Amino acid sequence: MVENIWTLLFAVHTEFGIKGVRASLVIISRERKQVARTGLGSPAQHQAADPSGTWDLLGSDNFHGYMLALGIFATRKIAKLLKPQKVMEQDGDAFTIRTSLRSYLVGFTVGEEFDEDSKGLDNRRCKSLVTWENDKLTCVQKGEKKNRGWTHWVEGDKLHLEMFCEGQVFKQTFQRA
Repeated sequence: MVENIWTLLFAVHTEFGIKGVRASLVIISRERKQVARTGLGSPAQHQAADPSGTWDLLGSDNFHGYMLALGIFATRKIAKLLKPQKVMEQDGDAFTIRTSLRSYLVGFTVGEEFDEDSKGLDNRRCKSLVTWENDKLTCVQKGEKKNRGWTHWVEGDKLHLEMFCEGQVFKQTFQRA
């Protein structure tokens, strides 16, 4: 599977224009619906490590750049000092993620688009779709910010999170509490 969908869509746009991008998005949408219906792309298919549990932040990289991309200026210096804890719960393809940072809570089912409200973080609403890409949970968020989303995966005893927005990538690493 293509590592970066945005790179693919840009290449399609360059070669075939906006009609090519629309056609590609229709195909991608159909394939995602097929994955959701057939169960292909489930954690069992990908042998993904179970992220369920409580995780403590070990470190992060590019927090400042990511916050600027989100348009958060006033609270970013204070937020950088915080060490949030994350609690993830998985039941098949259904997930709940809670963070101690402003009590953020999100629940979703892999392969099903949902409305996400980032109240307490950057206070934006967006349409989100989480899919499996190999053993990584990848979310694409459509809203007022371009190329926004995140990727979670477990590697050994560490949970990794990469959040991206408008060309900035913010990386966090957690360990089990």
